[in-house]
Amino acid sequence: MTSAIDTPWYQRLPAFIRLMRLNRPIGTWLLMWPTLWALWFAAGGLPDLDVLVIFVLGVIFMRAAGCVINDFADRNFDGHVERTTNRPLATGEVSAREAIVLFMLLSLAAFVLVLFTNPLTLMLTPAGLALAACYPFMKRYTHFPQVVLGAAFSWAIPMAFAAQTNSLPPALWLIFAANLVWTVAYDTAYAMEDRPDDLKIGIKSTAVFFGNYDRLIIGLLQACTLLLLTTAGLAFERGIYFFLGLALMAGLFVWQQWLIRDRQRGPCLLAFLNNHYAGMLVFLGLALDYLLR
Repeated sequence: MTSAIDTPWYQRLPAFIRLMRLNRPIGTWLLMWPTLWALWFAAGGLPDLDVLVIFVLGVIFMRAAGCVINDFADRNFDGHVERTTNRPLATGEVSAREAIVLFMLLSLAAFVLVLFTNPLTLMLTPAGLALAACYPFMKRYTHFPQVVLGAAFSWAIPMAFAAQTNSLPPALWLIFAANLVWTVAYDTAYAMEDRPDDLKIGIKSTAVFFGNYDRLIIGLLQACTLLLLTTAGLAFERGIYFFLGLALMAGLFVWQQWLIRDRQRGPCLLAFLNNHYAGMLVFLGLALDYLLR
């Protein structure tokens, strides 16, 4: 195998694309939908175009940065996990130094975008970057790295309110909490895929910690997600279309429970991927509610 050091970086662009997961946009969508929820709630409908562009690009940059730092943290473990054996850092297609440089460049690009917002949004930025950077290392110290991931994936919510309204209304934290517990739910299903490998190499996760109670706890987290989003909808005085979106999300949660019933790798992955549609349906319901009411 050709060493990453021996081949110019521009000849390895496909490896860098895979490192940033640009070829697998599921994570981008799972970060994008709650960000769009927040922007629509904050704006009372369609947000300002410049704010919308900044946050859409910011989601893309920060999700890519998160993938890069995740693979950097796991570079000595990914080769021992069936799902991650062929990741670029594990195979040597990209060097650790290149990964760090790429992470810094992506983070810098996201930071530059924030400079076009306001001081309140700028003040919130360091916490978001810290969450994104530390999450991948949490699985060495706690069985709850998914909680840190949930906080990282939810931090765009207060930032969106700050950018759109220059304020942080208390009700936004209902959306923040809903997205946090939803993230823990779907990432636990995702981690169920890796549980046999994680147990062998000593990696911690909620899937490992919950054990045989994994499906029950995922179900409880999904119920909390729906309850918190319902409360947020009431707080923001939303109507039938928004709650119809929540009902459709609930239906997908039931489908996901069916998929993970036997805890098999493939169906667990499908359950995880299905959350893209759950987030999308909530957004469509919310957007329609503001448009038609």
